[in-house]
Amino acid sequence: MTQKQLRLGAFMRPVSIHTAAWRYPGGTPDANFNLEALVQYAQTLERGRFDAFFMADHLAVLNMPMAALKRSATVTSFDPLTLLPALAMMTKHLGLIATASTTFEPAYTIARRFASLDHISNGRAGWNLVTTSNPDAALNFGMDDQMPHAERYARAREYFDVVTGLWDSWADDAFIRDVDSGLYFDPDRLHVLNHKGKYLKVRGPLNIGRPVQGWPVVVQAGASDAGRQLAAETAEVVFAAGGPIEAGRAFYADVKGRAAKVGRNPDHIKILPGAFTIIGDSADEAQEKRARLDSLVNYDSGIAALSIALGTDARAFDPDGPLPADIPETDASKSGRERVIALAKREGLTVRQLAGRLGGYGGLAMMGTPRMIADQMEEWLVTEASDGFNVMFPYLPGGLDDFVDKVVPELQRRGLFRREYEGATLRENLGLPRPENQFFPTTAGRKAAE
Repeated sequence: MTQKQLRLGAFMRPVSIHTAAWRYPGGTPDANFNLEALVQYAQTLERGRFDAFFMADHLAVLNMPMAALKRSATVTSFDPLTLLPALAMMTKHLGLIATASTTFEPAYTIARRFASLDHISNGRAGWNLVTTSNPDAALNFGMDDQMPHAERYARAREYFDVVTGLWDSWADDAFIRDVDSGLYFDPDRLHVLNHKGKYLKVRGPLNIGRPVQGWPVVVQAGASDAGRQLAAETAEVVFAAGGPIEAGRAFYADVKGRAAKVGRNPDHIKILPGAFTIIGDSADEAQEKRARLDSLVNYDSGIAALSIALGTDARAFDPDGPLPADIPETDASKSGRERVIALAKREGLTVRQLAGRLGGYGGLAMMGTPRMIADQMEEWLVTEASDGFNVMFPYLPGGLDDFVDKVVPELQRRGLFRREYEGATLRENLGLPRPENQFFPTTAGRKAAE
């Protein structure tokens, strides 16, 4: 029995990554915009002792042809930082992670909203820091075109420093609230950031006390070289792209190795690849579920998904030929483009086959009995391919219920996953330290630094 413990997040926006999930028999077609359903899912995840409910986000309707868009369930969804406070009121332990963009949203606003979520949830907030690759998002924020890839990441690095600096505006003991003397806070325990950088100019201080966790947990998902470096320097959880386990081990070693080189403890970064799980009482039953789900994907949806992944219109490609070798690079997600090209080469897929795969879900899939899925998760954990998984359910609520009721008990039986939450905050449950205030370090923190 290994002493290492799996960390499990749940990818819940969209509630299933699979394009046809909303059509699956017994599913919930309006789940992305159904508060009652989302509360139920969050409570089921908490019953399963999941670390976190992860809500991705889009700042534009997906840039795909109407023939595909009209079939997509992701055109409507709650704003993450509006929904998650509501879920905080209906749960007690589940972490609540929201996506917010460094490219389009003001750093002060993001710092304030995540600090608020952390206080509302009593220390369960996480910030998924993204640079936003969708070029249509730029059009919604007064820009004519997307910011170049390298510049987005340079801005994101400065943005991180500003947001965390704002979270440290107040010392933990700044608020005295002495009724007799009338002194509410100690001015000596307040720091004005006064940041003036290449991309951002923010005075501060933040007008909300330091978050319960010190900082909400910082989450990233970049897989490009720039994304890996940013994660190594700043992230505490990395939602990696799922793929072959050998690629997982290489990614794990690369990111943690980079973290060590910049002076960080590699154990303080949790690598969680996405894992699409389909559970059956037998391997054949699980395969039948996958086949039925994939059969509900329309070709228009598949070719649109391929176009988004490649950053170019794939409708002009020969459907029954291989992927062209001269696909131009764009400022869209480089890591996503590279994964798709590698997948096509590795499996010799035609454009039609590749579109079908992406139209459903083309990443790491774990299918079979609960024991078979637990076997795969254990192998990833003990061979240092991951610290856990960002679990994607094939349809809701059935796929989620199957995982919590069947896979979680098997993982617990093996000693790989908790039976009860370890602490009160998301950091405590992930085994992450509370960061020192960079402007008001404690005595213990100074000694640790020395």
